[in-house]
Amino acid sequence: MSAPFVRAVSRSFVFGRTSSQQSFSRPAVQKAFVAQRTFASSSTKMAPIDDIKTNCRKVMCIGRNYADHVTELNNQRPKQPFFFLKPPSSILTPSEGPILRPAGVNLHFEVELGVVIGKTVRDLDENDEAAWRDAIGSYILGIDMTGRNVQDEAKKKGLPWSIAKGFDTFLPVAGPIEKSVIKDPHDVELWLSVNGEMKQNDNTELMLFRIGRQLADISKVMVLEKGDIVLTGTPKGVGPVVTGDVLEAGMRIGGKEVEEARIKVEVKDRGGKYTFGET
Repeated sequence: MSAPFVRAVSRSFVFGRTSSQQSFSRPAVQKAFVAQRTFASSSTKMAPIDDIKTNCRKVMCIGRNYADHVTELNNQRPKQPFFFLKPPSSILTPSEGPILRPAGVNLHFEVELGVVIGKTVRDLDENDEAAWRDAIGSYILGIDMTGRNVQDEAKKKGLPWSIAKGFDTFLPVAGPIEKSVIKDPHDVELWLSVNGEMKQNDNTELMLFRIGRQLADISKVMVLEKGDIVLTGTPKGVGPVVTGDVLEAGMRIGGKEVEEARIKVEVKDRGGKYTFGET
């Protein structure tokens, strides 16, 4: 038999122990580990938020999907859904720290209901409600952080928005939220505050294009794969944040807060070599 060994473990790892460092034989450690994993798997029905980031292959964002938001940015109202991409590397889970603001960037917030795709689908029919609902695995809450001056510069030159949307940490998320919680995704109140002051507070019923239409249009262009995320648009009230600001966001259904859909995140300076300049 091998000799006992000593290793440092957290309190949560050793059930019922009060010391942060204990002596175990290897089988005992393995038994505790198995017990912990079994407990976690039995109490979690869906992939945790960190796994949602790992499993995401692409993030598709529906633009200009609330009339008042179109107006506040002096944009043209779209005749059909259009979307742009954010990289999965922009996803910021609750355990990963602050939003990092690149030098010279006018950073804006946009709170959104997110759809996590649960199966691979192509050519969805927007009128087949059972089909598009079945394609949804779960929901998340997301904040589409945007370098507004970077985006404006790109738009003036007819260039893609990726540089304005794709920085690391530019998509804080919370969830996942089961479909049984969000029975009607077109009746969800989204809200966001900055330093305790409410900035966005509107209902998804105000969407110009409903989720079935969004998923149908995207799936005609590119396959929707399990783990992909679709951000369904932001309501009015978007605005700037600076270093030191604290953003909080959430959703309400029937006037009640959805516990899984809470975001609280600070803005800090990014550092590094990037500084915004004319393209």
